Amino acid sequence: MISSPVLESVISLFLIILVGVYASRKKIITEDLNQGLVNLLIQIVLPVMILSSFIYSYDQSIKSEVVKTFYYSLIAYLLMFSASYLLLLPFKSEKKIILHFANVFPNTGYVGFPVLYSIYGTEGIVYGSVFNLFFVIFVWTYGIFIYRGSLDKTNLKQELKQTFLNPSVLAVGIGLIIMTLNLQLPNSLITSIKNIGNITGPLSMLIIGVILSKAKIGNYTKDWTLYYGAICKLLLIPIIVYLISLLTGQSSKAINSVIIMTAMPASAMTSILAQNYNRETDYAAVIVSLTTLFSILSIPVLLKIIL
Repeated sequence: MISSPVLESVISLFLIILVGVYASRKKIITEDLNQGLVNLLIQIVLPVMILSSFIYSYDQSIKSEVVKTFYYSLIAYLLMFSASYLLLLPFKSEKKIILHFANVFPNTGYVGFPVLYSIYGTEGIVYGSVFNLFFVIFVWTYGIFIYRGSLDKTNLKQELKQTFLNPSVLAVGIGLIIMTLNLQLPNSLITSIKNIGNITGPLSMLIIGVILSKAKIGNYTKDWTLYYGAICKLLLIPIIVYLISLLTGQSSKAINSVIIMTAMPASAMTSILAQNYNRETDYAAVIVSLTTLFSILSIPVLLKIIL
């Protein structure tokens, strides 16, 4: 059963969303400022938080779980690919492209990491970082394939290079080296890293609040595909992953962290790539906003089921 402190932590994160909504409506956080905050989060704050999670002294059992998380995450993505494909078989329009991408790629950065930290602390971030590693790799390969319909082989090498040079991927690599070799960093550097990383939760929620404040959900209130998509993304697919995990007879913080990550709302990349490839742009923006809004209710429900 989900504990009261965990539930309170998760709810407190989403209350910060309301601050973001207010700040956006009052023009305290403008569109340009929010873009700057997004860049700050993705390029600096989130990678630093990932790095900070690896600095702690972990025992051998946790290090072993980190290794297992690599194949837990890979299996989870394969299940998300398959489950989404089957659940969306009735769809024939371009909306299927948007919903499939949204189902496969959860919002690990803005929402996933803050939620994991509120539940499992730095240990959860370590497991989530491995999951996020696969997110980055797949979003720039399979994700591009979803929108484009094919891979651009001429630019594939360059895209893969950019993928592995992503700040979050580099942070995981550096963190694994620190953990494996038990490197001791200066206290002043550790303090700075942790302080910057601690900004991730509040900053992420403020950004989400700004995004939600601009969503034109009212124009799509009668579109049943949005609600079906949100149910698939937030409940059906995570529950399928959870049920498959039960069949293995194994349970751990690592497995739970991966399941929790699959239950996050649709990634902002859903909307960004839709705009880039001119595919149902408004629809993509709404599904991102709607799943984020509904996740305020669905995440506590899922946590109650799996914890």
